[in-house]
Amino acid sequence: MIHQYKMFNQNIVLDICSGSIHVVDEIAYDMIAEFLDKDKNTLVLEMKEKYPSVETSELEECYDQILELKEQGRLFSEDIYEPMAGQLKAKTSGVIKALCLHIAHTCNLNCSYCFASQGKYHGDRALMSFETGKRALDFLVENSGTRRNLEVDFFGGEPLMNFDVVKQLVEYARSIEKEAGKNFRFTLTTNGMLIDDDVIEFANKEMSNVVLSLDGRKEVHDRYRVDYSGKGSFDTIVPKFQKLVKAREGKNYYMRGTFTHANPDFLKDVQQMLDLGFRELSMEPVVAKSDDPAALTEADREVVMKQYEDLAKLMLEYDEKKDPFTFYHYMIDLKGGPCIYKRISGCGSGTEYMAVTPWGDLYPCHQFVGEEAFKLGDIYTGVTNKKIQDEFASCNVYARKECADCWARLYCSGGCAANAYHATGSVKGVYKEGCELFCKRLECALAVAIIRDMKENNHEDADC
Repeated sequence: MIHQYKMFNQNIVLDICSGSIHVVDEIAYDMIAEFLDKDKNTLVLEMKEKYPSVETSELEECYDQILELKEQGRLFSEDIYEPMAGQLKAKTSGVIKALCLHIAHTCNLNCSYCFASQGKYHGDRALMSFETGKRALDFLVENSGTRRNLEVDFFGGEPLMNFDVVKQLVEYARSIEKEAGKNFRFTLTTNGMLIDDDVIEFANKEMSNVVLSLDGRKEVHDRYRVDYSGKGSFDTIVPKFQKLVKAREGKNYYMRGTFTHANPDFLKDVQQMLDLGFRELSMEPVVAKSDDPAALTEADREVVMKQYEDLAKLMLEYDEKKDPFTFYHYMIDLKGGPCIYKRISGCGSGTEYMAVTPWGDLYPCHQFVGEEAFKLGDIYTGVTNKKIQDEFASCNVYARKECADCWARLYCSGGCAANAYHATGSVKGVYKEGCELFCKRLECALAVAIIRDMKENNHEDADC
């Protein structure tokens, strides 16, 4: 199976199962489109009709080159991965590599689009105690098998509302990692309201990454991200974010925004972030019920599709100015990863990755917290709801029949289980609106990566 498209004057051919990417001329592009349906003589004659100035020998040579790529498994390759899907995940059964610690089920902002109900997750406000967090870290070590690198994200609500416990837990983790043969990597996700010099110093010392919530333009950000008196947070947090990012030397952070029906023209928000000096960016489409005022409409999605293309152009313009920036969804390694295990199995929610509530309950990920049917167990007795865990363990790209003919399936790995559940009622469902946006992002991301690769290697075409 292949996917062909044109963008930025490039004819791009993606071989789905091998991951090979080819940038070709018009003749090869047209010939590849009909290669499996016609024999050599018929196809060469048709191409001769379409391109009369091209010598027949050149057309035959083009055909032979395509055939060689096919024989090498770099075009029209077969999908050999389906039988591996369950086997690969079974090999890591019972091994947990990451926890999302809900250090605070409370927040000092009152964002109306918040999936976590302003940090309460449909329940009571709560702060995680040191004892609970300590047990969560022990649980992670005990269930991590031979894995050395372990990931812990301090999440909320707003985790800085429980900052003392965050510091205590990091100190505890550092005290046990050598003896346990582990290496903890910590991440902090914050709305920025409580950032001060102490937070900045601690984050720079201990946090591998810091995720900062900013929706872009002041009028957009302040529309939803308000405090309990209704006051917008933009003017408070931006100077704090700038100070933190400067202290981190512009590295190891993400400026993470959400765009909604209020701003499908989110490129203006990206530009605002750039103007403020930020270069590590992410803008996520809101996931909301169709009757929610924040939900994207069909008309909005058409705008968003164009925005993704314009974003790709903007990235290339900044490259030319020697001032590149990163956009999370456009991060693609043409020659390296991700490995086939990740492509098939997805994020690992409910198996390799779990969320922990302030009182120690386990859920497949942060987006399922509060959904009692998805409670896996707790950090004291472990996973007891094996039925739900087994459902997530079998939740790979091949578990969704709608993905069978999708060219992007080995990049999205079947998509987000939480989005699928909230859209369809099943973790093995398909969030179709999200699929459309993902495919567009992927086309743009590949085009940017290809052009960068061509410039870096100083050649006019690419074959990755």
